[in-house]
Amino acid sequence: MEFKLPQEDLEQFNRRLAIAGGFVLVCFVLLFARFFWLQVIQHDYYKTRADDNRISLVPIVPNRGLIVDRHGVVLARNYSAYTLEITPSQVPDLEATIDALAEFITIEAKDRKRFKKLLEESKRFDSLPIRTRLSDEEVARFIARRYRFPGVEIKARLFRQYPKGAFASHVLGYIGRITERDLAKIEEREQEANYRGTEHFGKTGLEQHYEFELHGTTGFEQVEVDAAGRPVRTLARTAPIPGNNLTLTLDAKLQEIAEQAFGNRRGALVAIEPATGGILALVSVPNYDPNLFVDGIALVDWKELNESPDKPMVNRALNGAYPPGSTFKPFMALAALHTGKRRPEQAIADPGFFVFGNHTFRDDKKGGHGLVDMYKSIVVSCDTYYYQLANDMGIEAIAAFMGELGLGSKTGIDIEGEAEGVLPSPAWKKKRFKRPEQQKWYAGETISIGIGQGYNAYTPIQLAQAVATLANDGVMFRPHLVQYITDTKTGERRYIEPQPIKKLPWKQEHIDIIKRAMVGVNKEGTGARAFAGAEYVAAGKTGTAQVFSYKGVEHKTETMAAHLRDHALYIAFAPADKPKIALAILVENGGFGAQAAAPIARQVFDYYLLGKLPQGAAPADEAATESGE
Repeated sequence: MEFKLPQEDLEQFNRRLAIAGGFVLVCFVLLFARFFWLQVIQHDYYKTRADDNRISLVPIVPNRGLIVDRHGVVLARNYSAYTLEITPSQVPDLEATIDALAEFITIEAKDRKRFKKLLEESKRFDSLPIRTRLSDEEVARFIARRYRFPGVEIKARLFRQYPKGAFASHVLGYIGRITERDLAKIEEREQEANYRGTEHFGKTGLEQHYEFELHGTTGFEQVEVDAAGRPVRTLARTAPIPGNNLTLTLDAKLQEIAEQAFGNRRGALVAIEPATGGILALVSVPNYDPNLFVDGIALVDWKELNESPDKPMVNRALNGAYPPGSTFKPFMALAALHTGKRRPEQAIADPGFFVFGNHTFRDDKKGGHGLVDMYKSIVVSCDTYYYQLANDMGIEAIAAFMGELGLGSKTGIDIEGEAEGVLPSPAWKKKRFKRPEQQKWYAGETISIGIGQGYNAYTPIQLAQAVATLANDGVMFRPHLVQYITDTKTGERRYIEPQPIKKLPWKQEHIDIIKRAMVGVNKEGTGARAFAGAEYVAAGKTGTAQVFSYKGVEHKTETMAAHLRDHALYIAFAPADKPKIALAILVENGGFGAQAAAPIARQVFDYYLLGKLPQGAAPADEAATESGE
């Protein structure tokens, strides 16, 4: 029997078939459209995505710029070495991994401590060194076992090196791992891209101030990688551009002689070229070895530096503020001439003390110095002369003159962290103290200011700038350490031009009076012993600054505790007629300036002016003078 569908069922079937066919056709159209979209319209986009998965962009850290002295002596350079590094986020058990690595690579306790410190300061996806400067044998041992240590790899890195160790460490500074504060500076300069792959940043000294000159321009490599992320081949390379080199005004040999002249004593020295403001030597002792910070300083080393009573991390030349003692007197005498408070021939009878109200201010020489004019007041360092002068001038006039000279203000030297010091005045005291009775300026306080004591507190760099300004007949320059910057790409030199800050309105005849008296200091006064037989004429002034008040009680330096002894100071310039070098010296708790500080100046001048190397400094007790300063 033949089976036939009713007409209406057939029509319904055909409609369903047409709908299904249309649906399939629409699906094919949509699928084709999607393929067209992906393969044609979005081709470039997905090709780039695929290349991103296949190609890794690896930053190439540039060589950091060199730092050399004025004669080309290298003070900071770079070298390449292998490091063993761990990415903590890729290692499930850090301690077990380190223990396993220690079975065939030497990993000491200090390496573990340093790694732990880095781990606390870094992000877990950062690659951190557990060992640096691996030998070729150690590299080979690890490569043979590499499959056992996911998240651990050997990297070739550039390291900063200071070939002279602790030499001039407060000038050069050091570099350390980048912190959040450093990142903020990088972002402020919009240098994020240029610091990709960079792990270190200048922390102090020239390394910090000239960071963006020294860093250079980061390069990149396009590297093809396999599915496991291992490099297969290099596709393209943009070479990095090394950082710019710094050539300093510093004389490395002069710096070395100055540092050695201090021996084991604490202190500071700043030597300046008066006509330019260029720093010839900047010493702060004791110092530290900046190489300790390159790999990340070990905790034991940091503790030793940080807890040392000698405070080797403090830059005494820029951060230490000290009473200037009698080195203040030439400037007081110049202020007296400038303001008309004294004539050079005007003399006083010095009984050895000055009475003000109920208080007696004593000179260091019992019985006094007799008849004292301005020349003699500087040569023999007569306190009584300056007690009277300070009382006659008043604190406002003293503060105004010394402020113009730069005392109590930052010099603007190209190193961060400079202290302001203290230039005392009624306005300063009112700002400094909270209680009304403390804020009042008493007339008796002015007396001690005249001999560089009281509230006076200045940095050695300020004293050096002041004496350099005097040597330069009142023209003040900003002290600077960098002579020129060399572009490593073009070889072009960019000179740091000397910056005259001001020309002080001093009369030349007044300047000559003070200079002549300072020459007298080294010929017949407190500096004569140190400069006996010198083949040049030097002008100077010794100084001794009390660490605490003796309240009129006689004291003997040799019987005192070392930390209670007076500070020794000395300012000078030479040759006196055409100064080429001016300096300020501080020896902490060194006693008298003539004993401890002036002989250091003699060694510095002998080398810089004559090329003479020191033959051995005279013992301190043989350098004493009549006045003690």
